[in-house]
Amino acid sequence: MLIRTFITFALAIVLSMSTWLVAPAAFAVTPIPLSNVGYKNCSAEMSKGAVSSGGVTQDALCFLITGKAENKSGKTVYDADVYGRIYDADNNNVLPNRGRVGLIEQVPPGINDFEMRITVPSSATLPLQLKKFKASGFTTKIRQ
Repeated sequence: MLIRTFITFALAIVLSMSTWLVAPAAFAVTPIPLSNVGYKNCSAEMSKGAVSSGGVTQDALCFLITGKAENKSGKTVYDADVYGRIYDADNNNVLPNRGRVGLIEQVPPGINDFEMRITVPSSATLPLQLKKFKASGFTTKIRQ
């Protein structure tokens, strides 16, 4: 009886350990440090747009956020969400209730240039202040 219990227990351990070998890889978030973050005006054709909140549409200003994204992982990172705070010259948050600013679709290994379009209310006083920008993504494609 004791031998049978021991064999059953050993078999259960071997089976549970073997499932680790075929388990799918976890989707770990890969941090992407951002540097030299700045902005420039959009071209005329990109500038068409509006900022709306609560069903009220306002005139908008279009800008391209630019900078360098450093991928230290050694693998291409996909769907890197960019987070940061954007304030106007009067320290008003121009994108309230939004920490996520945009997306970088692909970041190859190394240091890469990036740019993303944002629109802010035309009432924002310039220059804009870009603070606490960072990004993170995945080494496998998440979004289709």
